[in-house]
Amino acid sequence: METATILLACPDRKGIVAGVTDFLYRNDGNILHADQHIDDESKTLFMRVEFDLADFAIEKEMIKDKFHTIAKKFSMHHSIKFSSEIQNIAIFTGKEEHCLFDILLKQKSYELKCNIPLIISNHPDMENTAKFFNCGYYTIEKTQENKISQETKEMGLLEKFKIDTIVLAKYMQILSPNFIKSYQNRIINVHHSFLPAFKGAKPYLQAYTRGVKLVGVTAHYVTEELDNGPIIEQEVVRVSHSNTLSDFIEKGKNVEKLVLARALKAHLENKILVYGNKTVVFD
Repeated sequence: METATILLACPDRKGIVAGVTDFLYRNDGNILHADQHIDDESKTLFMRVEFDLADFAIEKEMIKDKFHTIAKKFSMHHSIKFSSEIQNIAIFTGKEEHCLFDILLKQKSYELKCNIPLIISNHPDMENTAKFFNCGYYTIEKTQENKISQETKEMGLLEKFKIDTIVLAKYMQILSPNFIKSYQNRIINVHHSFLPAFKGAKPYLQAYTRGVKLVGVTAHYVTEELDNGPIIEQEVVRVSHSNTLSDFIEKGKNVEKLVLARALKAHLENKILVYGNKTVVFD
């Protein structure tokens, strides 16, 4: 079954939900899922509607044009995506394997509906893993001196493989502003702290030194400001005074896998709307 998903945000007013659902009803659309949220502070309506295309009266190629009239009437920022459109994902990784391996396994078992044709790293360590999963692997080492030229190589590979979304699976490198702008709200990072606490380097050490009782992990879209992009998913695990720093790290790794996979799944299923520095993540 092929479906279409409408994601929209617009100033809240009467008639928006009725307008969208009437458009679908008049064209024999069967709504499978519908959810909405109103931000009281900004008076903004956020909505997600998924519907079956099987008996829909409008040709798939014309849906976006036909919906434009309603979008214009209500001043909507919107997108329409189709379930048949499978995203190409590039994974940027470092020396730690757990997040990379988890995403690759979930993709192979169809828990994550995407293609992963490309893995990029600044180290050669994960090349055998990439070969095992039949992914292209490119080692692109970066220094402060060659960063711009190396990012140009990366951009060339992203274009070659027609990459839609980038996942930073423990990549531990800071991307340049120009690189980030090219993939705005399409780069997902996992940071091993419950942001906004413990930003930057060695957050587990920061948490251990502070004596926290919960260790957290955050998945967020990457922005120019380090570890401050719109948050997609978070989770915590309990720790105690008896745990060592190694215990913190080991417990955190399991949560990192969980949080990154959840965030990527929501992104792939068109369940995220970004507004300001926040997100609405629909169930």
